[in-house]
Amino acid sequence: HKIVPTDEHGLLDVERLEEVLEDVGRTNKRVLVSMAHTSNLDGASIDAEEVVKLSHDYSALVMLDGAQSVPHHPVNVSTLDVDLFAFSMHKMLGPAGIGCLFGRSEILEEMQPFITGGDTVDDTTYSDASFKRPPEKFEAGLGNYAGYVGAGEAVRYLKKIGMKSIQKHELELNRILNSVSNIEGVHLIGPEDPELRGGITTLSLEMSGGDAHDVALMLSENARIAVRSGAFCVHSWFNGRNLGAALRVSTYIYNTKDECNLFCEKFEEVMELLH
Repeated sequence: HKIVPTDEHGLLDVERLEEVLEDVGRTNKRVLVSMAHTSNLDGASIDAEEVVKLSHDYSALVMLDGAQSVPHHPVNVSTLDVDLFAFSMHKMLGPAGIGCLFGRSEILEEMQPFITGGDTVDDTTYSDASFKRPPEKFEAGLGNYAGYVGAGEAVRYLKKIGMKSIQKHELELNRILNSVSNIEGVHLIGPEDPELRGGITTLSLEMSGGDAHDVALMLSENARIAVRSGAFCVHSWFNGRNLGAALRVSTYIYNTKDECNLFCEKFEEVMELLH
């Protein structure tokens, strides 16, 4: 398990990726490059086409986590030439408890199911089983039919709005939120350029009278503004940099410019109180 670091702006270090690929390539083992397409920490996206091409040059397969990219901007798995691609419906206005996995047909044929049961097999004996072809062999038991219907409606709704329109709207919100980085003790995690972030603005805070959790609580109780504080499931990234909890503002198509301006105003007030 090899870690490929990001640079000081939160962007993937492609030269380091190639060094890792060269290193593991000498082992003659099958290699899988697994990365987040768009980061849930700072909203930065990798250059997926470059990552896929470089990885394929070293005969490595590529798996991308698209949970933060598919809901926010256009994604074409054929253009990316990616081998495996996963995303979650609850991130894109769909129901919880259902996700999607795209995979090349030859890879899905080779993969073994991690859950077995009804509707995954053609036949069984006491010692063996013959499985159906994908996707059925991965979908054991009663299907989540309500989830399927909700997922389809969510996709149709987003396509009607247009993914480019969603991306443009988030960029306008990012530009407003960027202004808080001018407040004393506030540092933007990830790219400063709002065009390089999805609908995420993450802030590292320096203050004497509290921390990010206090700020989140005060925004919630005093201004009815919901943000998240913590390490956002990337504790290793924070531990590797000796950073404490951060504050994350997440926006989507249902957020407005007025709401972002209100956040900036209330956030500055809270920071003044806690300095």
